[in-house]
Amino acid sequence: MPLKYEDMRRNSQRTGVYYRTMMFRYFGFLILAMPLQAQVDAWDMAPLRYSDTPPQDRLSQLAEKWSKDPAALHGDTPLERVRDILAALHVPESSQVLVFSKTSKQNSLIEPDNPRALFFSRDCYCGYVPGGMMEVVIQDPLLGPVFYLIDLGSPRKPLRVERNINDCLSCHATGNTENVPGMLVRSVYPDLNGRALLSMGTGLINHQTPVAERWGGYYVTGAISLQHLGNRTYVEGQQPEPARYAWKDLIGKFDTSKYPRPASDIVALMVLEHQCQAHNLMTAASMNYKRAFYLGKVLDPNGNPDDGSAGQVADHAAEKIVEWFLFSGEADQGADGVEGNDEFQKQFEASVPHATNGDSLSDFQLNGRLFKNRCSYMIYSEAFRQLPERVKSRVIAGLRKVLEATSDEDSHQEIKLSERHRTARILHETRIW
Repeated sequence: MPLKYEDMRRNSQRTGVYYRTMMFRYFGFLILAMPLQAQVDAWDMAPLRYSDTPPQDRLSQLAEKWSKDPAALHGDTPLERVRDILAALHVPESSQVLVFSKTSKQNSLIEPDNPRALFFSRDCYCGYVPGGMMEVVIQDPLLGPVFYLIDLGSPRKPLRVERNINDCLSCHATGNTENVPGMLVRSVYPDLNGRALLSMGTGLINHQTPVAERWGGYYVTGAISLQHLGNRTYVEGQQPEPARYAWKDLIGKFDTSKYPRPASDIVALMVLEHQCQAHNLMTAASMNYKRAFYLGKVLDPNGNPDDGSAGQVADHAAEKIVEWFLFSGEADQGADGVEGNDEFQKQFEASVPHATNGDSLSDFQLNGRLFKNRCSYMIYSEAFRQLPERVKSRVIAGLRKVLEATSDEDSHQEIKLSERHRTARILHETRIW
């Protein structure tokens, strides 16, 4: 039974500790709740000040260069400029996936005949709709993900890059993104015009989502034996049923000449689904820890916040990252495996560090699961490198506990000892620990 106030007061008189502890927690709660009451997002308060802090990411530096020298971008058409920007940001064209549902800022332009293209690397995400702007989310060394809109201009009109802290965050900074600025992949039921039939449902997609519930509103090229929701439109009121497709490309489906590739690669899409949530978990860990550490110092300038709530925030966030990095709960891909674009897989595998014998966290399995070695390649991302040391050290310790274990009789029994030790060796030889 909960203690009454008088009981707590008498206990505090006896110990001289309990009452002060309760008040500390109470006022700490009030401070944490203030952003909701004042309608100020936590990431815009001290010490983060996300919206007011100038970014230092690669795109902000390129934008300054392009404004001084417009000729630095050689493309004349929008598509040529998109390709120039992708190259400048080191984002491979082979990562292209196409979304035809109206689930973006540029909904008026998106439809099955004019899908939105998405491209990504470990540290950057780009979107492009023919006839519209280019969207970029890029990892900043101080702020985490920063959102931009790029007016692609023309030979007579200079390209313009603007940071966006309003429209984008209305969807990309909610409970769907761990309550921090982040990324999301959604599956919807689009009609003939690409409008999402919300009455039929919608869902967030990641590596835990069954394939039968994935890819509504996406084009999917490649092959998988399991049925899914992509490559089709729906009629409101009719029971949606997944189906099986094996489209090699999208030629003849719409005008693919408006895009760098005539495809929407299934393997790239599955990698993206894992990566977005990994990114969100790391951003939330960093922002929440920094905020908790700051508040701890405000309440007790002489104390060490890591010994209190800040340390607890860090440790809880690290546990979630460890589980995600180990692909916990990964949905089955079917016994017959997945076939995707060879170029994407080769470029992706080349972009990730390798052990001396050639093993890597980017080695695909594509039969039952996505990767051969179940520790996320996102451990090489800027987001991981920039994690606060308290969080990062706890993530590494959690991974080592699993991957260097001498027995597989734990909560990760699906990862056999041979795979654990192979993965640990890769991480050791690539200097993660």
